[in-house]
Amino acid sequence: MILDKSWWKYLLAVWMTVVILGAFLYAPPAKGLGETARIIFFHVPTAWLATLAFLISAVGSIQYLRTQEKKYDIWAYSAAQIGLIFAILATVTGSIWAKKIWQSYWNWDPRETSIFILLLIYAAYFALRSAIDIEEQKAKLAAVYSIIAFVTVPFFIFIIPRVYESLHPDPLINPEGEIKMDSRMLQVFINSLLSFTLLFFWMLRLKIETMKIHFKIEQSLSE
Repeated sequence: MILDKSWWKYLLAVWMTVVILGAFLYAPPAKGLGETARIIFFHVPTAWLATLAFLISAVGSIQYLRTQEKKYDIWAYSAAQIGLIFAILATVTGSIWAKKIWQSYWNWDPRETSIFILLLIYAAYFALRSAIDIEEQKAKLAAVYSIIAFVTVPFFIFIIPRVYESLHPDPLINPEGEIKMDSRMLQVFINSLLSFTLLFFWMLRLKIETMKIHFKIEQSLSE
């Protein structure tokens, strides 16, 4: 498995370095958005990874309810934690862009409002887990909550911003369904998505392994 190889981490570091340099030195300014469009190479991947992480958390929660195996609870918890981090990063990068375009960090635009509500929903997930001491009860309630929470993700990420009028630009597709991104921008954008996705799975693997060790230590101390 590629994530078990030591050399791939160096390859990822080089890849992400090239992507960052490409975002500022290779990709041209976007028409109508100018230099501010460069934040797309970081904002969109973080938003995508938040969605992916919450999906993995929901799948892990379903598996836990089916099997009652602790490893799936660890997967769900780890993915949700990393997903919340990326959701915060998406919010921060979006706010930086908003300051440049709208002269304000926060405008309660439909997309801003949606991700804010999503942050509250998943913050409540961790509050729920911290409020329960019994491990099995904690895992079951958290799993149910994670599944319900993910049902809201497509609603807040994809539906609400398109139902209500928004100033948020679509970086890839215009209303006619045509790709409007410059070819060099598209190259950097795709590489950014891929490298950030690999970074996410590396982070998830490390988090899961750390949680498993922590759980084993707790078990040995309680015996």
